[in-house]
This record gives sequence, structure tokens and C-alpha cells, in this order.
Amino acid sequence: MCAGMLSPSVYAADQPKPRLTLEQRADKARIDSQRIEQAQLEKARRAAQETSVREEKIRQQSNPQDWEAQQKLKAQKQFDERESREQKYLQEAKEAAAKERKIPKP
Repeated sequence: MCAGMLSPSVYAADQPKPRLTLEQRADKARIDSQRIEQAQLEKARRAAQETSVREEKIRQQSNPQDWEAQQKLKAQKQFDERESREQKYLQEAKEAAAKERKIPKP
């Protein structure tokens, strides 16, 4: 049984490996190089496309015009609140000044 298992490896060792000439090796290396280069270019294209898609999403989410409008509304609201508080305090001060005060006698 062991002899049967060893015979395929012995048989494979008996057959000579196909030897490539230097020119064939160069051709094979050139083809492999082109395949690798094409694969890398495709990866780079996909990465660039994904990046541009992400950038566009971010641009849409953070539209500066919307942000500016929100900030203006927020500032206007704060200004109006401050102005109404001032008016309220002035009104209270006028009412307090108009009241007659009785000073208790000691």
C-alpha cells in the first residue's frame, strides 16, 4: 500500500518540468505584469468612485446655505428674546416708579 502512494510522486519526479526559454519567461512576466497593473487600476478606479460618492453625500448633508440660514434664524430668535426681556424690564421699572410708596415711620 505504501508503494502505491509513493508511485505518483515518483512518477511526477520522472517527468521533466516544462522548461521555459528566457524569451517565454519574459513574455509570461510581461503578461502577469499587465494583469496585475489592470487589477490595480480597477481597484484605484473603484476607490476613487467610492470616495467621490462619500464626498457628495457629505456635501449634501452639510449644505452651507442651510447652515447659514439656521444660524441667522437662531441669532434673530435670540435677539428677539433679548429685546422682549428688555421691554418687560422697562415696563416693570415704569410701573414700579409710578407706584406711591409708603415709607414706614420708625
